[in-house]
Amino acid sequence: MSKLSIQGISKRFDGTRGEVWALKDVSLEIHKGEFLVIVGPSGCGKSTLLNIVAGLEKPTEGTVLADNKKVKKPGPDRSVVFQDGALFPWLSVQKNVEFGLRRIGLAPKERTERAAHYLGMVQLTQFKDNYIHELSGGMRQRVAIARALAVEPQVLLMDEPFSALDAMTWESLCEDLQQIWQRINTTIMFVTHNVREAICLGDRVIVLSARPGRIHAEFNIEIPRPRHIDDGDVARLAQQISRAIKGEHGHHPEELLYG
Repeated sequence: MSKLSIQGISKRFDGTRGEVWALKDVSLEIHKGEFLVIVGPSGCGKSTLLNIVAGLEKPTEGTVLADNKKVKKPGPDRSVVFQDGALFPWLSVQKNVEFGLRRIGLAPKERTERAAHYLGMVQLTQFKDNYIHELSGGMRQRVAIARALAVEPQVLLMDEPFSALDAMTWESLCEDLQQIWQRINTTIMFVTHNVREAICLGDRVIVLSARPGRIHAEFNIEIPRPRHIDDGDVARLAQQISRAIKGEHGHHPEELLYG
C-alpha cells in the first residue's frame, strides 16, 4: 500500500484575467520510506501540489490519501519545511524545535529530550539557546528540519528548502539530509527547480510540465549513495532530465541544472 496516494489532483485559481489551472489531473503513488523529488519550471504547480498533500490547500478536483485516509487538513503525520524556514524569531532554537511537540501534548521533560535529540541530528546542539537572528541561513534551515522531524511525522514535505543558500552550505545540507533520511527512514516529498539537487537526493524524480502542471516524465535514480553534485553520473543524468524538461518547456538546460 502506498504511503501517499495522489489521485487525479487538479487545482484552479480564479485570477484577475479569469481562471488559471495550476495543476491538471496529477496522479502519483509515493511509497513508504521513499525519497521522491518533484522538479519543473517556476509556476508549474509543484509547490501547490505539496501544499495540497500537506492539507494547507484544497484541490479543485481529486483526492489525496495518506495511509489510505483522505487528507482534509494539516496533521502531525505530515510535517512541512518551507523555503524560508518559517521559524519564530522570539523563541530560542530549542523552543522553536519544541513548538510542535507542545501542540501534540508532550510533557515538558519529553519535549526537551526529543528536541535535543533532533538538534543533535542536525548538528546544532551548541546553538540551542541562540535566537534565530543569530544564525546563518543554513543553520536556520537545520532548525526548520529539526522542528519538522521532532514530531516524528510519517511524511516530511520539503518546499525548495535549500534554494536561498550559498553553494557550500547547500552542499553540506544535501549530504546531511541524505544521511538523516537513511537513518530515520521517513517518507520524503521534496520540491525543487534544481535538477542536480533532485538527483543527489531522490530515489525517484518526477518532472511536471509547464502550467497546468501534469506529470511529463519520471526517472528512477539508481546512482549509489552518498551522491555528490559533481559526480559524473549525477551530471550525465542531469543533462538527460534537463533535456526532457527543455523539450517540454523551452528552457535553457543550464537554468535547470543549477537552479
